[in-house]
Amino acid sequence: MNAEEIMSCEEFKKCEAFHGHVCPGLSLGYRASKAGMERLRENRSEDEEIVAIVETDACCADAVQVMTGCTFGKGNFIYKDYGKVAFTFLSRNSGKGVRIAIRDGAMQMSDEHRGLIQKVVQDTVSSEERERFDTLHFRKSCEILETPLESLFTITSVNPPLPKKAKIEPSVLCDRCGEPTMGSKLEESGEQRVCRGCLDS
Repeated sequence: MNAEEIMSCEEFKKCEAFHGHVCPGLSLGYRASKAGMERLRENRSEDEEIVAIVETDACCADAVQVMTGCTFGKGNFIYKDYGKVAFTFLSRNSGKGVRIAIRDGAMQMSDEHRGLIQKVVQDTVSSEERERFDTLHFRKSCEILETPLESLFTITSVNPPLPKKAKIEPSVLCDRCGEPTMGSKLEESGEQRVCRGCLDS
């Protein structure tokens, strides 16, 4: 399939709707998630059948949630702040897993594109520059959708221990703010049991 056909398919449209726009990061997340689910021979997770571990909080993480059905609320979407475009997909059904990590240079952009990204982030971009940025960003998104998978990622079978399923436990009042808090998340502070929000303030 070419980029136009991929962007027209229902699952990519869902990723776009969830994220809000098409961008290179969303395209990477879509490709990685689709490859991971195909390797595991799994369907989208309705409950906690699949676990997704993402090592970035960038755009691609949104596509992972849509494609896999893994979410923070279900406890099967795990974020590790490693700053890597890398994803691990695990199946509770088979016990198998796959790690998919971007290859060096796969996300390489022109100096012009990188410069415009900085201007967009800093909100100093002109309307003409914004139009040029949108063009380059869309082209890069299409390029990622059409690049052979093996040129984008390294794909490795893994068998790490599966994380425990999401906890459901009664709340306990924080001794400092009085707000109900999951008991296992309270920290000892002197003679008090305190929520992490109070502990950090």
